[in-house]
Formats: sequence, structure tokens, C-alpha cells
Amino acid sequence: MTPRARRVGAIGIALVTVAVVAVLVARRRPPPVRTTALGRVVTGEIMAPPNTRVRVEVINATRTSGLARQATRLLRDRGFDVVTYGTSGVTQDTTVVLDRSSHPDWARRVGQALGGARVEARPDTSRYVDVTVVLGATWRPPSQPFRP
Repeated sequence: MTPRARRVGAIGIALVTVAVVAVLVARRRPPPVRTTALGRVVTGEIMAPPNTRVRVEVINATRTSGLARQATRLLRDRGFDVVTYGTSGVTQDTTVVLDRSSHPDWARRVGQALGGARVEARPDTSRYVDVTVVLGATWRPPSQPFRP
């Protein structure tokens, strides 16, 4: 075998190796990564359906001040459109997610984003929201990283 034939063969093997590696790298996709409105990096969490506006109402049914605001930030970071939040005059222990627009998948996603809340169907077209979240005393917001 001549030196030129060896060189052409080595180049051919190198090209095939590079092509195989490129295909393997392209197939291996990392989990979805995005930056939230608060500047945090989110990977592989429960998110709102893509290209869908899920309007959410958050009601704090506890005595803990600011809990609805924390849940609002969490849901907005996950792509849900929280249109209103407030406080209820009645307290309750468990968190309930109410499906208002007959989209159980949307309500289920909101419940999962909050850490596994109970989901119930209670259609109500007068509210102009798709999902209502009633936060109970057992709900705890996720811990936030320390940022000076």
C-alpha cells in the first residue's frame, strides 16, 4: 500500500468517526433549559403547555401573609399567566386546584407545579380564568437560593 493510499484511508476513517460522533451528540438532547423572569435557570420542571395561555387565579386561604404572591411567582416562572391573586376570609388546610374551563390537563399541570395539589373540576365561565388555586396551610413554597 502506498503512503498516499494510507493517508486517504486515514482521512476517510477520521471523517466517518467525526460523522458518527456528531450523530450521537445530536441525538442526546439535554433537558429543556430556560431563564425565568427572575433570572433563575429552570430545567426539567412542570411547565405550562407550549403556546398556550393558561389564566390562573391564586387565593391564599391561610394565615401566612404573602403566600399567594410566592405561589404567583412560582407559577409565572413556570409559564402560567397568573392574572390575579388575593386572600380568602376562610382558612383551609389542603391546597386545591379548581379546573374552571374544562381543561383538566391544565389544572393537573398547575397542581404538579405546586408540588402535587389535589385537582377538582368546578367549571365557572363567569370568572374569566382557566384555573383557580386555593392555597392551604400545608403548602410550602420551594426554597429560594441565597442571592446577595
